[in-house]
Amino acid sequence: MDSKNKKILIVDDEEDLCEILQYNLGNAGYETEVAHSAEEAIKRKIDSFDLIILDVMMGPMSGFKFADKLRNEMGISVPVIFLTAKDTENDILTGFSLGADDYIPKPFSVNELTARVRAVLKRSNKEKTKIQAGMKFGALELDTSKKRLLINDEKVELTRKEFEILQLLLENQTTVFSREEILHEVWGSDVIVTDRTVDVNITRLRAKLGVFGQNLKNKSGYGYFFEF
Repeated sequence: MDSKNKKILIVDDEEDLCEILQYNLGNAGYETEVAHSAEEAIKRKIDSFDLIILDVMMGPMSGFKFADKLRNEMGISVPVIFLTAKDTENDILTGFSLGADDYIPKPFSVNELTARVRAVLKRSNKEKTKIQAGMKFGALELDTSKKRLLINDEKVELTRKEFEILQLLLENQTTVFSREEILHEVWGSDVIVTDRTVDVNITRLRAKLGVFGQNLKNKSGYGYFFEF
């Protein structure tokens, strides 16, 4: 994929690391900007970037809090790669539940990060170039062009991954998708995540769907499907 004109925002309080990332991503053809805190980053025009590389361990606003604010308060769906020393399963699941597109534990190689940046941007670019009609089922409407969910004409805030899971299930009603199939379709084969990541996102999505949550069903031993 051509990296020309792709803008990346690096948010990390380690200045030396930011310089290394900015230098190497610049050599790979990306345009980069740096913010040394979430508070500084939030002042930028976030939706003008194609990707955010975000450190978790910052203060006073952590990377997790910043991502939550972007997704659930500001409604911004710019892809996010978490870059952090926190690599326990719970930390990784928290990152993905906040709509992360990838999660890279420190230490890491610059070549690995560049490859993952390229993979995330490739998936994001494919999504942007898809031309799809909206889907409406009674009071539930999924607007795939504006990437929003409406229930009774009121917007329901979804993370990027929650939206993509719902879109997958609505486009293939009554088809049962295993956790592995959802991981492949939504996260892609370039990202290594656990099956529990799907369960976390499904639980959050079902709660946000309100009365329609009962239509998002689980067939024991097989997987998930949506049925009206």
